[in-house]
Amino acid sequence: MKYDADRVAKLSSEIYKALDDLVEISGIPKADFLQKRHIIAGAKYYFIVAIEASIDLSNHLISQNNFPIPESYADSFRILKDEGALSQELTLKLMDMARFRNRLVHIYWDVDDEMIYEILNQDINDIRTFLKAYLEFLKK
Repeated sequence: MKYDADRVAKLSSEIYKALDDLVEISGIPKADFLQKRHIIAGAKYYFIVAIEASIDLSNHLISQNNFPIPESYADSFRILKDEGALSQELTLKLMDMARFRNRLVHIYWDVDDEMIYEILNQDINDIRTFLKAYLEFLKK
């Protein structure tokens, strides 16, 4: 498996830092979260960083190993699944995360703050699970 260890380390570090901040924000009670615009903005930003870095990791491995070219950010995760790096269940969750990232970046005015809170408290570990599976795949 070909990859740039420094790039993987940098992107992994960015994911871990963003996840740490998201976990901290997830401890805020929902009513407080929904009333504090700067907290919501922080959560959105850290989601973008974590998801974008996950996509970048995927695309790095794809390009370094001449895997098929993805048609979208979400497709990057499908390609890693097809190459044996990810399970079907995790891949579907990550594809949803990539679409969520697209909404945060391109349709930011139409993202429900309650949905942000739900994802923050229900789906955040999917990114951590991705990173673990990704790093294990590199060892093969």
